[in-house]
Formats: sequence, C-alpha cells, structure tokens
Amino acid sequence: MSALEQQLQSRFGARFAARRPLADLTSFHIGGPADLFVAVESESELQEAMAAAHGDGIAVFCLGAGTNLLVSDRGVRGLVVRLGEGFQKITIAGCHVVAGAAVDFGVLVETVVEHGLAGVEFGEGIPGSVGGGLVMNAGAFGGEIAKVVTLVHGVSREGLAESLTRDQVGFAYRRTALAPGFIITRVEFDLTGGDRAQLRARVAEVHARRVARQPLGVPNAGSIFKNPPGGFAGRLLEGAGLKGTRVGGAAFSEQHANFIVNLGGARAEEVRMLIEMARNRVKERSGVWLEPEVKLVGDW
Repeated sequence: MSALEQQLQSRFGARFAARRPLADLTSFHIGGPADLFVAVESESELQEAMAAAHGDGIAVFCLGAGTNLLVSDRGVRGLVVRLGEGFQKITIAGCHVVAGAAVDFGVLVETVVEHGLAGVEFGEGIPGSVGGGLVMNAGAFGGEIAKVVTLVHGVSREGLAESLTRDQVGFAYRRTALAPGFIITRVEFDLTGGDRAQLRARVAEVHARRVARQPLGVPNAGSIFKNPPGGFAGRLLEGAGLKGTRVGGAAFSEQHANFIVNLGGARAEEVRMLIEMARNRVKERSGVWLEPEVKLVGDW
C-alpha cells in the first residue's frame, strides 16, 4: 500500500477504497475501476484529499452523478473523488439561491419553483448534479445555466478554496473554461420571482417533451453530440441512418438518434466505436463533423 493510500485510508476510513469499480456510479452503467476512490462530506475534507493527492503528484477526477460521461473499461488512474450528502444542501433568500454541487438538478428545479422562482425550468429532466450541469453549461429549450449563475465556489487541484464570478467561469456552448482539476463545491444563482402555477405548468411541459422524445427508461449518458451551429445533431444522425445501429451491448436509441443506450453488458469501447462510426457517417453524408458532448474519462 502506498503512502497516499495509507493517508487516505487513515483519514476517511470506509469512505476510501482502492480499485473501486465505477460502473454502478455512472448513468451508463459502464466503467472500470478507480485506482483510488474517496467520498468526501465537506469542503475541508475535499481540500485535504486534493492537497494530499497533489503532494503525491496524483491526478484527481470528481465523479458527480455520473451522467454525460463514459468511463473507460480500463478505469481511471489516480484518485476519484465523489461529493457526499454534505454537498446536497439548498438555501434560498429572496431570489438568491445557493445549491451544493451534488444537488440533483431536478431537485433544484422543483425546490425553486415551489418558492415561486423562475430561471431554471429548462433543467427539468436534465440528468446529473448542479456541479456537473455547471461544468457543461447545461441547457435546453432556450435556457442555460450560464444565464442565472452569479458565483461558483470550489477547490483547486492544489487543495485551495476559490470563488469565481460568472465571467471567470468562461461559459460557452456546453462547456466552461474552468482551470484543470478545479472541483465545484457550491453554486450561487440569482433568479426572478414568478407565478408558481405558471412555473409548474412550464416544468410539466418540459417534462412531457423529454418523456416523448428521450429514452428515459434505459441506461444512457444523455445527448452524445453537441448540436452544430444552426442545426440539430439528432436530425443529422437520423438522416445518416444511425437509429438502432448496434455494436455489442450498445446501440443508438430508436427513440432519439442522439442517445446511445446500454442494452445490457455494454462496454465503453463499444460505445466509443459507435461514436466514431457516427461522426464519420455524418461527415460523409452532410459535411458536418459532430463534436461529442459526452466526456470520455479514464485510461483509453
């Protein structure tokens, strides 16, 4: 056992593990083991784990709700950190909302709507956590998280607490410019007052649209590709005849072409093969080179 393993085991006890499989922590139900894994319950614990790993020259990856990513069959080298219940708090003061990075995005939507606050209804049904949604600048149906965020708190890869303004986050379409290794701990939002009944109706409308269009009952990672400028990835993929295309246990959904689903026992390499196949076919047919939205994580 390495000195770092001994340090983490001594500090975190049963919340630390070596060679911990990650498939059960991802929405794809795919992924090999993390070399080292620890669940933290506070910002100070996160700082300790990050500082220890940095001092040992070990990379750290934060695994949130496990959506929008594909973990390699070989797993993840270094330390994987998971934020626990201590990061699942929401506080509301007037129109100002502070949400922990591990708060489920859907829970945030439900909570603020019940307080008569508008601005995140688009997030109904978006899989994942607030922290993950911020990293990807999650959005749908004309809304996105960048429009309502005011401040982002987190920990640097050296283990230092930092706070970033909206401009410092560097929001762009489905991405941010956060420093490598920075892990979000909580996010502050400024929302606007609204009619609770109208907000509930809007959320119900968004939910209905998602249920009708997306494969919600089978393991997947959300949208595989970003929409190209002026177009929709799903339409390009469907036009290229990719609906239902299968490699091993992975296949493009028959319901929505921009989703790859795990039909049972799918491997990460099979999903990656489908991604590359799709990019090439769409490029040949339409001249558009699709950019993946799903992130490939680990040892490829």
